[in-house]
Amino acid sequence: MFDRLTGQNVSAAFLRRAAERPHHAYVFAGPEGSGKSIGARAFAAALLCPDGGCDTCRHCRLALTDHHPNLFVVEPEGRDIHVDTVRAEVWQPAFRTAPEPGRKVFVLREADRLSPAAADTLLKVLEEPPPETVLLLLSARAHELPPTVWSRCHIVTFAALSETFVVATLVGEGVPDVRARLAARLAGGNLGRARRLTADDGLTFRSVALEALGLAATGAPGALAAADRVLGAAGDYRKGMKAELEQALAPFVDERGRPEESYRGAIRRIEIRFQRRERRAERDYIDWVLLAASAIVRDRIAAEAGVADADLINPDLPPDPLDRGDVGRAGEGIGAIEVTRAALADDVNLNPRLVLEGAFLQLGGA
Repeated sequence: MFDRLTGQNVSAAFLRRAAERPHHAYVFAGPEGSGKSIGARAFAAALLCPDGGCDTCRHCRLALTDHHPNLFVVEPEGRDIHVDTVRAEVWQPAFRTAPEPGRKVFVLREADRLSPAAADTLLKVLEEPPPETVLLLLSARAHELPPTVWSRCHIVTFAALSETFVVATLVGEGVPDVRARLAARLAGGNLGRARRLTADDGLTFRSVALEALGLAATGAPGALAAADRVLGAAGDYRKGMKAELEQALAPFVDERGRPEESYRGAIRRIEIRFQRRERRAERDYIDWVLLAASAIVRDRIAAEAGVADADLINPDLPPDPLDRGDVGRAGEGIGAIEVTRAALADDVNLNPRLVLEGAFLQLGGA
C-alpha cells in the first residue's frame, strides 16, 4: 500500500507502523506535490481495510479514490474551510455511528485554511475524540495551523521532491525523457500532476496558452479574443468532468442506477465534493493556462540569455530569442500574469473575464 508513496521513505515507514496502532490525529506537513494526498489515501485505506491495507479489496479501492463510505473528505469552499462545514462534515458524523462497521477517517485538505471558528469546532473533536476515529490534516503551510490544533496531532513531514527524482520516476514508468522533463517542470515537482501531464491530452492547456499568446500579440482585439479562448477552454474542461461523478457513484447504486438507501449519506458527500471541484474547475484551468503562458514567455527571455534548449521549462518548444530591447517588456508581461493568478486565487467574486482581458492586453503590449 505505501509503496505508492515514492520518494518519501521515512514518512512511508512511519505510516506503515502507525496504521497498526493509530493515534487519533495527524498533520501531514509538506510542500505542494510532495505526496501528502497519496500518503493520506494509502493511510486511510490501511485504516479502513480489515487486512490493514491489502490493496485489492473493495475497502482499499474505494479509499484510494476518496469514495469509501467511512471516509470523510473536507476541502475549502472558496478561500476558507468554514465553521458550518466542520460542524456538518466533521463534528456531527464523528459522533455518529459509522455508515459501515469499522473506523471513520476524516481528511481535511488545506487545513491551514480553517477559519478561527472552524478551528475551534475541530478542536472539540481533537480534545475528546470519539473511539475508532482518525483525523488527517493536510497542509503545505502547517505552521499556520493554530498551536492548539497542532499540539494535539502527530506530525508527519513530507519533503519536497526534486526535479531529478520526478523525471527519473516518469522515465522509469516508460515516459520519454523530453516529455518527462517537461511534465516535471510544468508540475513544479508535483509527481501526481506530472503523471497527469504525460497523458495524451494532459498538455491541452499549454496549447491554449500558445494560442492565446499568439492572439494577444496581434493587438487589443486579439487580447480580448485570447481571454475568450481561455474562458471557452475552461468551460469545456468543466463540462468534461460530468463522467467522473457517474463513475464515482457507480459502487453505490443498484442495477437500475438508483441510489442504495444505506449509502445515501456517502452519495451526498461525493456529490458535494464534486460540486466544489466543479466550481473550482474553471479557475484551476485558467491558472494552468496562465502558468503555461508565463513559462513560454520565460523561455523566450532565457533563450535571449543563451540558455540551452534542454534547460528550458518547455524543452520540446525551442523558442526564438527575444530582441534585447524586448526583455524588459517580456518581464513585465510575466509580472502581469502573476498578478492575475494571485487575484483569481484570492478573490472568489472576481470576474475572470475582466481580469484575463487586462492581463492579455498587458501581454500584447509586452
